[in-house]
Amino acid sequence: MDITIHASFLPQDDPDAAVAFYRDTLGFEVRNDVEYGGRHWITVGPAGQPGTSVVLYPPDATPGITDEERRTIGEMMAKGTYGTLLLATADLDGAFERLQSGEAEIVQEPTEQPYGVRDCAVRDPAGNLIRIQERA
Repeated sequence: MDITIHASFLPQDDPDAAVAFYRDTLGFEVRNDVEYGGRHWITVGPAGQPGTSVVLYPPDATPGITDEERRTIGEMMAKGTYGTLLLATADLDGAFERLQSGEAEIVQEPTEQPYGVRDCAVRDPAGNLIRIQERA
């Protein structure tokens, strides 16, 4: 079986802020920006990895959810407990410096974790937790 990860979805509630963070701060490519009914679905991904993307989507446009569920999602996004993305880099300190200079919300500076990795954590403009691990 040959299965790869093509795309993952993370919520965004401000398309301009999402693009600024993922393109300008993380250095991802913007691959697509689909507008429908005033909402944007923005596809981004790391340069040199055209087969792997993140779709930044408006969570209030998710079909089949109730108004109460929409409120709960909004509350969880505001607290930073709804979406998570785990990235990796060979230069964690350099990536962290770039995040700091881009005014990302820092959650944790580069740290040796007790489970055997060195990583840092930030939040994107929608509150999603972005952890970046150092890879050898």
